[in-house]
Amino acid sequence: MKPIRIVFVFSLVLCSHLQAQERSLKVLSYNLRFGELASLEELAAFIKNEKPDVVALQEVDVRTYRERAPEQNGKDFITELGFRTGMFCAYGKTILYKGGYYGIGILSKYPFASTDRVYLPRTENGKEQRAMLIADIEYEEGKYFTFVSTHLDYTNTRERQLQVQRLNEVLQNRPYPVIVSGDFNARPESEEIRNGMSGWLSLSGTDKKTVPAKDPKYKIDYIFCRPGEQWEKVVDTVYGGIRLSDHLPVSATVRIKP
Repeated sequence: MKPIRIVFVFSLVLCSHLQAQERSLKVLSYNLRFGELASLEELAAFIKNEKPDVVALQEVDVRTYRERAPEQNGKDFITELGFRTGMFCAYGKTILYKGGYYGIGILSKYPFASTDRVYLPRTENGKEQRAMLIADIEYEEGKYFTFVSTHLDYTNTRERQLQVQRLNEVLQNRPYPVIVSGDFNARPESEEIRNGMSGWLSLSGTDKKTVPAKDPKYKIDYIFCRPGEQWEKVVDTVYGGIRLSDHLPVSATVRIKP
C-alpha cells in the first residue's frame, strides 16, 4: 500500500503545481460610442459588475464637447471610468476632436509596466487616424502579458488590411504573450480577419454578432491572442441585451500557461 499512497500524494502535488502555474484572466472589450447612449456611471457599473482583469475600450472621449452627447461634455472618460471601477487606466489619443480628444483606452486590475501608443496606417482612402494602445501588464510579481486595445477604420477593407498588417508587424516579436481586443470594423469573412489575423487564436468566436446592439446582425468586435500554445480559452461571451452603446460588449476568460 505504501507505493500506491506515495504515487497518489505525488499526483496531488503535481496537479496542484500545474494549476498554480496557470492563471485565469477575464478580458472585456467594449466600444462606448462616446457615451451618447449611457452615462459614465452606467458604463462603469456594468464593467465593475463583470469583474474583468483587463478592459479594451474604443470611442473614448476626453474633454470633448459633442452636440450629440451634451451630458458628457468636458468629461475625462478614461480617468472617471478608472476611478469608478477601481482599475488602473491608460489612454491613447487618436485625433483631436471638439475641443478635446477621441481615442482608445485600457483598464486593468493589475499595474502597467509600460504603455505605448502606435499609430496605424492612414491613406487618402481612410476617414481618420487610428491607433493601437499597447500595455505590458504585470499580473504576478515578475510575470507579464501584453494587452492591446485597437479600433480600425470603418470606411474600407483596403485601409483595414494595411492596419492589420502594421498590427502584426508591431506585435509579432513582443517578449510576452499578447491579447489584442477591439472594434475591427470587419466581418469574420473579410480579408483582414480571415487572412490578416490567421496567425492569432480567436477568443471571441466568429458567429456571435455584436452590432447593432438593438438587433445584432454583424460581428466586428474581437478578442485575439498569440502564441496559441500559451493561451487556453475557457469561455467567451457576447452580452446580448446590454444597450449602453451601439455595440454589444464581448468578453473571454482565458488561462495563461507557463
